[in-house]
Amino acid sequence: MCGRFSQAYTWGEIYAFSQPLTEPESPARNLQARYNIAATTTIDILVKTNVGRELWKARWGLIPPWHKGTAKQIKPHINSRVEGIDTNSLFKRAYVKNRCIIPASGFYEWTGEEKNKTPHFISPRDGAILAFAGIWERWRDENGEEIISASIITRDANDWMLKIHTRMPAMLHPDDFEAWLDGSAGKDVLVRSSPELQEWVVDRRMNKSGAGDDDPATAAPIELEAAAPSASLPVQGTLF
Repeated sequence: MCGRFSQAYTWGEIYAFSQPLTEPESPARNLQARYNIAATTTIDILVKTNVGRELWKARWGLIPPWHKGTAKQIKPHINSRVEGIDTNSLFKRAYVKNRCIIPASGFYEWTGEEKNKTPHFISPRDGAILAFAGIWERWRDENGEEIISASIITRDANDWMLKIHTRMPAMLHPDDFEAWLDGSAGKDVLVRSSPELQEWVVDRRMNKSGAGDDDPATAAPIELEAAAPSASLPVQGTLF
């Protein structure tokens, strides 16, 4: 499960991460750093097109092309499980035809009781950009407007992540980018070892959708004494 995440990087960072983007003279863009991305809002996705790799904008929450009705009338499929990515009718078409990489600065998970959950921010220890494996689709709404939507693929948590949650995003290694995007890679690349990560407790105000989306303090650590009792987890940890 990945219910919130962050995309906070410069144009230079995302350009290098993409290996690189293929755009006319690679024009620099002013990218708005986002620290608390919620379902159905717009995210960056990296796709492979006929001209190379491009950075697109997409709705976070996959809408299958055959959906009838409005976007609000379908559950926002923000995550897709690796176990059924090639068999579930909602996802298998995109898995074969429309793969993407969703760059991330980090993601959030929660611990504790249902009504008193403590949010944790999980990020790469080395400050690099994480490469979430994703899928995307094209859909037209009732007015004929085309909407690009995307979903983050999730997998079983490894031993370190299990301290926080049973699921985690599937993270690609740089040497798997091309094979993932061109469709030649199998599901094995989705369960390779993850990069080294760290985690800390953050303020509960991020639990509200849209709160702190442009505020880096949303993802900043807070004093453990101010957090819920479940925050007795290590302040930092390493994924092996």
